[in-house]
Amino acid sequence: MTNLELPLHTKIDGYGVLDNELVIGGRKISDIARELGPGPFFVYDSALIRQRIEHLRAHLPKGMHLHYAIKANPMPAVVDFIAPLVDGLDIASEREMHVALATDMSPQLMSFAGPGKRVSELEAAVASGITVTIESETEMKRLEAVADATGSRPRVAIRVNPDFELKTSGMKMSGGPKQFGIDAERVPGVLDQIATSKLDLVGMHIFCGSQNLNAAALVEAQYKSWELASALMKRVPHELEWFNIGGGFGIPYFPGDAPLDIAPMGAALSDIQSQLTAQSSVTELVIELGRYIVGEAGIYCCEVIDRKLSRGRVFLVADGGLHHHLAASGNFGQIIRKNYPVLIGNRVFADQAEVQSVVGPLCTPLDLLADQMEMARGNIGDLVVVFQSGAYGPTSSPVNFLSHPHPRELLV
Repeated sequence: MTNLELPLHTKIDGYGVLDNELVIGGRKISDIARELGPGPFFVYDSALIRQRIEHLRAHLPKGMHLHYAIKANPMPAVVDFIAPLVDGLDIASEREMHVALATDMSPQLMSFAGPGKRVSELEAAVASGITVTIESETEMKRLEAVADATGSRPRVAIRVNPDFELKTSGMKMSGGPKQFGIDAERVPGVLDQIATSKLDLVGMHIFCGSQNLNAAALVEAQYKSWELASALMKRVPHELEWFNIGGGFGIPYFPGDAPLDIAPMGAALSDIQSQLTAQSSVTELVIELGRYIVGEAGIYCCEVIDRKLSRGRVFLVADGGLHHHLAASGNFGQIIRKNYPVLIGNRVFADQAEVQSVVGPLCTPLDLLADQMEMARGNIGDLVVVFQSGAYGPTSSPVNFLSHPHPRELLV
């Protein structure tokens, strides 16, 4: 497919245009809309997902394990497609656990993280053979109780909250007081307790933050994470199966964002892997990615149901909005709202361009998909497309707000 230069701040890398319509997975957007019927939908392109994983394999050190974080996009068809292309799956709830177990991947290659696991979730993970990433001393004791009650030896890992953070990260998840993981200074004591318990310690996990486009910051955090993990692993009386160095790779959403250059990180990870191999002959280096794998491979599409002029401003009122795509509305962590790439999908290019705002059907001014963006002049019946929508879409949105229909999802 050809990269087209749009006269707007909209990128359609990886997609094509046929008869002036956006093409995804080889199909025109209007054809997909007719097939699915009325209402908004997400479409994910399997070819783009595969290309991104191949891109990672080409830059990550040979033998490094690549895990997919299901929370980024837990659609069963997406997870089932990704599972044979990666080396592990990371889950964050019992429902995600069921999605993961429905794939052909071995449960021993799955891990369960999150700071608030219920006892029933711990029991289900242990029964399935999934590794539970311990995030507190309380969780450790609950797992010990599960071991006593079932006569099992639960596979566990420790998530460490380091005393440093990932600089320039969209969401910082380490350094200082955090609900995630066990503070680094408390981990030695926890390791001592695990050593005399019925728990089988197989891994260590350090995750500092997400949505980072700064390669230098990521490399710095990776080296700091390895330095901390190396010191802690020396306190474990046996060799661990893996060390998960986290992820945090970002994707460009807004004008001025540059794609992440992963070559420097590949070089750093190769160096870290060499150091890890020198320390342990069996411990695998793992990187866990979600958004970076699926984020740019999906679009969200909704239909214009009204066109309004209000005091000199044009509003395209669509049948979809923040209830389906909270991130694009700006209410998923943006400090200052910025526009995702948006265009009229059934008329990518037009003789007449116009500055317009795309709003949804909800009774709140927050229901905003595009604020004063220049695009082809939109009319009733046109299809609005939001790019960079493959990650954190419907499952990260208030889909029941005002009781509108849920969006459909399609993997092509």
